[in-house]
Amino acid sequence: MKFFLLIVIVMTVVSCASNSQQSDIETVREQIDSGEFSEAESVIESVLEQKKVSRDERREWLFESERMERIRKDFTKTRQDVLDETRYYVSEMEEDSINKWIEEGRYQFKIIDGDTLFFNRAVSNVFHVHKDAREKLTRAMDYFTKEPPLYEWNEHHGEVMEAAQNSTSPYVKPMRAKITQSVTVDANAVPHGEKVRVWIPFPREIENRQMNVNLIETSHTTYFVAPEKQMQRTIYMEDIAEAGKELHFEVAYEYTSNGFYAPLSAETVQELSDEKKAELDHFLSERLPHIEFTDELKEMSADLIGDETNPFIKAKMLFDYVDAIPWAGAMEYSTIRNLGKYAFETGQADCGQVSMLLMTLFRMNGIPARWQSGWEFSPESFDTMHDWMMAYFEPYGWVPVDVTHGKLQGAPDEKSAYFYLGGMDSYRVIFNDDYSREFNPEKKHFRSETVDSQRGEVEWRGGNIYFDKWSYNMEWEFTPVE
Repeated sequence: MKFFLLIVIVMTVVSCASNSQQSDIETVREQIDSGEFSEAESVIESVLEQKKVSRDERREWLFESERMERIRKDFTKTRQDVLDETRYYVSEMEEDSINKWIEEGRYQFKIIDGDTLFFNRAVSNVFHVHKDAREKLTRAMDYFTKEPPLYEWNEHHGEVMEAAQNSTSPYVKPMRAKITQSVTVDANAVPHGEKVRVWIPFPREIENRQMNVNLIETSHTTYFVAPEKQMQRTIYMEDIAEAGKELHFEVAYEYTSNGFYAPLSAETVQELSDEKKAELDHFLSERLPHIEFTDELKEMSADLIGDETNPFIKAKMLFDYVDAIPWAGAMEYSTIRNLGKYAFETGQADCGQVSMLLMTLFRMNGIPARWQSGWEFSPESFDTMHDWMMAYFEPYGWVPVDVTHGKLQGAPDEKSAYFYLGGMDSYRVIFNDDYSREFNPEKKHFRSETVDSQRGEVEWRGGNIYFDKWSYNMEWEFTPVE
């Protein structure tokens, strides 16, 4: 009996200690989110000095410390920097007018230990998000959503639709692509003689969509290509650092990319059966922290959807809602606790944030949804990292959805305008069929990008090497397949 009581007491103490640790880390997270970095760092140091902290708990605490360092790298501009940069684009704008924009909250900022620091892309984001700000420009500025050819109706969209309608398969307009992607680690980023480990994204074979992946060459004779089953696939290489010298890692490969088009409509899309819902439950559920069915989202969704039950009409309503959120350059994803919530609350977002929000809303409304990402290109010269998603509709199965491209301006009719709700252009490379999944070989230290995998990852035995210590490059060529 005494032995039993002793076990109960020990288990209770362990449970209380664990709950206390969780409570403490939530308090620290609140401090970080409110900009009380010095206080948070003091608590973290105190906790890490304790021997009772488990390995997993220690990793959680260490990442909160890492998160603060990354936020500091994203928020480096002073009020004067914002004034000067805004006047660079709007030469005649008075300081009082810029200050008014600041007070209105147009510029993203954080108060960190009492200092007001602005996001590195705060000024350019103001002109992306606010039409009245764009109208004041006196100097030309490149807009992300204006430069890419496929963000408005393009003849390629029409070709994909026509080919699919004249085919027994929705996979059409194949393109053969050759990609050369590299990572260059800065000189002295790692001590001399230490091993540098590098992961570069690598495409998966995806039936009918991305095929015939062929590795052409690598910069290093020894490498490891992760197996097909890896949802975030990479090619791994390593080398030894030399003082004063950069380290360059490169891979070249080819693959065939198909465009896709499914003619979704309210008449053809069917309700999911109970059996299918059970089968796809994983894609209908929350997945914290980024897919969370918050009360605020539930309320907004209920107001938007009302009594509508048709899955396609619901999808279209949600697509339109998220499409209306203006594009803006994003902070590093590892510093954002919930990507979907961020897009919903800030009213401005990039591709991954709006995709995560739409995935959340789709799942809340009984439409299975999952992540997909990689790189997007164009018939001309544009390319960029990009995130989108896949959604499941009966009887079509999984179809691509790209709400960042959204409803295409200049389309000849409504069906064409909604090309990216069930359609996809041929100019993509897919690296990820999920997010925040393990690499193979496993990365021992924190990833620089904790959600996506598009640029690469670098580490050594002393820790992760963050984005500011290395660069990446992508070269590409697409040719039609006869």
